[in-house]
Amino acid sequence: MSRRGAARPVRLGLAGMAFMGVLVGTLATPAGSQERPELRVTSVSSRPDAVSGGDALVRVDVPGSVSADKVRVLADGRDVTDGFEEAADGSLTGVVDGLDDGRNRLTASAPGAAGGRLTLVNHPVSGPVFSGPHEQPFVCDTEQFKTVTGDTLGKPLDKDCSVKTRIDYMYRTTGGEFAALPDKDERPADLATTTTSAGEEVPYIVRVETGTINRAIYETAVLHDPASGAPAPVTRGPGWNGRLVYGFGGGCSSGWYIQGRNTDGVMKDDYLSKGYSVASSTLNVFGNNCNDLLAAETMAMVKERYVETYGRPEFTVGIGCSGGSYQNHQIADNYPGLLDGILSGCSFPDVGFGTVQTISDARLLDHYFAQTAPDALTKEQQRAISGFGKWESIANLGDGGGRIDPTVFCPDQLPEAQRYHPEDNPDGARCDVYSHTVNAYGKDPKTGKARRPLDNTGIQYGLQALNKKTIDVDQFIDLNRNIGGFDDDAKPVAERTVADPKAVRTAYRTGRMLNGGAGLADVPIIDYRDYTDDAAGGDIHMRFHSFSTRARLDKANGTHANQVMITHDGRGFTTAGMLADMDAWLTGIKGDSGDGAPIDKIVRNKPADLTDACWTRGDDPKKITEPQVEGIDNTECNTIYPVWTSPRMVAGADVANDIVVCRKRPVDRSDYQVPVTDSQFAALKKIFRGGVCDWSKRGVGQQGLAGTWQSFGSG
Repeated sequence: MSRRGAARPVRLGLAGMAFMGVLVGTLATPAGSQERPELRVTSVSSRPDAVSGGDALVRVDVPGSVSADKVRVLADGRDVTDGFEEAADGSLTGVVDGLDDGRNRLTASAPGAAGGRLTLVNHPVSGPVFSGPHEQPFVCDTEQFKTVTGDTLGKPLDKDCSVKTRIDYMYRTTGGEFAALPDKDERPADLATTTTSAGEEVPYIVRVETGTINRAIYETAVLHDPASGAPAPVTRGPGWNGRLVYGFGGGCSSGWYIQGRNTDGVMKDDYLSKGYSVASSTLNVFGNNCNDLLAAETMAMVKERYVETYGRPEFTVGIGCSGGSYQNHQIADNYPGLLDGILSGCSFPDVGFGTVQTISDARLLDHYFAQTAPDALTKEQQRAISGFGKWESIANLGDGGGRIDPTVFCPDQLPEAQRYHPEDNPDGARCDVYSHTVNAYGKDPKTGKARRPLDNTGIQYGLQALNKKTIDVDQFIDLNRNIGGFDDDAKPVAERTVADPKAVRTAYRTGRMLNGGAGLADVPIIDYRDYTDDAAGGDIHMRFHSFSTRARLDKANGTHANQVMITHDGRGFTTAGMLADMDAWLTGIKGDSGDGAPIDKIVRNKPADLTDACWTRGDDPKKITEPQVEGIDNTECNTIYPVWTSPRMVAGADVANDIVVCRKRPVDRSDYQVPVTDSQFAALKKIFRGGVCDWSKRGVGQQGLAGTWQSFGSG
């Protein structure tokens, strides 16, 4: 095990209080002592109800009238005072270890002061903390995972895929490469130096910690000279600039039942050379784990470990593209305090809806175009119905729609005998996004399968293409009569897909559908995109998804002033440059003692040159500064980088893509801007007996988030 912990599950209720770096425990003030100065005990490394691994970094604030060396700290009656150090401001900080699983009571006392106390709820280092029961089966990848030195981690120590924590030192050569430090007591002749963003010139030596937390393999990296001794959470070393960059990896397909063989990587010269520390884990790579809830829990636990080792960062920046953007958005919104700013690349608002609704529609369209009516429509007609910029994207996204099918994207590591098969192995592991998120959605008591918030009832596919006369009425009728839906195993059927109503409500209430009005409302966002809507073979990373997130921010908060959107074709800006912009933005916010809500501070501290923009194509890109809006050829940027749409937007939905089940109204001739005969209208009424989507109304079951830091169980 990388840290101490034996399983004894503790059930947590819904928690609406955000972890903002330090949380204050309950103060115990004995009767009659109200006028005495109080000691205050706080949890620094995590929320007090979300401690893991048997240890926590704790701070005791000591009144000026009390001598710090008179303070005594107990953990369930055990004296732990020796583990605390006095800071310049007279406070005491230390790691309290040896915590039992469950509730642990800390008390601080001193002569002449009212005592303080704090209850810490500790969970095993293997988890879970709040994501609910562990998914089974779970395949260990420690023997395939390559460390920064090229070694593997060897066989796991237990069923939770644990390994012994290891520390490696790497250095940057004067030739610009990373290499293993041969001897901690000697300096290689080709050792480079670097100057951090704080102006410190230090040997370019990186301390890399690798271990297992929450069944994931994690890595942390920070500039640290081993000659200075072990790092300490109270005293920051000169190599670390006080900022933590957390890397989130992309993917989704095959992202279940495995530990994973890669993190997002921590040996990143652009960040480390400036003094930024870097962290990531295998379960924060969506190619290994396509579950935002589990990703949030893992990130929280890894960050806790980091803080206990190095101290609390001034701020933490999340960086990730595609599947990394899902994590950035949903962790920031649902578990506020873990991320202070995010760089969200090739972004989507969330995995379950921003992406899945589009790729499942593409899967249905591809099936209709290729198999049901292969000769009924031209490629251009098909493209117009999809809304995509490239016809090839229909099949491309349709293939990606396999992530809703329990049999398509099982990972290679999962043995065939353990996989679901409807006849041969009905109790096997189902490889789909809903089964992977069953702790949130629950199971249908009739089928035993995960409830699905997936629906296409009432959708008039191709409506805009009809009204633009790209397709005719009979083609429109045939499409909507025969497009069908998915059965319980996501196989095409004649009937439209009907969502489980409980799953729909759960999606909104728990943040599986990104709300944008919780923690994300107070987080600076740089949304950056390497434009791929026109990729030759089609591509899932379409530009309209950035506007989906923007629309949800507007709906929830009345503004998107905390989001900057920039687009290029691979040239014009770098992630290192954006990180520097984010650093300046967050530094300004942190130092702003003025009045106003968080959004006011976000707005007035945004760097002047950090604005919505795009870069021209080619080898000498020029920046075009203008508000980024939806459309094609309506702005300079949209002439270079058109904002294409989706099948549901062609059917009348707005870009927010936040309606799972639409409200219905009767079919109306006014929907159609082309002549419709009586027989054609009768056919449409028969197809849409239950009505067509009224996109002007909130969706069925659509509601607000029930609170942040929600728990789905710790065991």
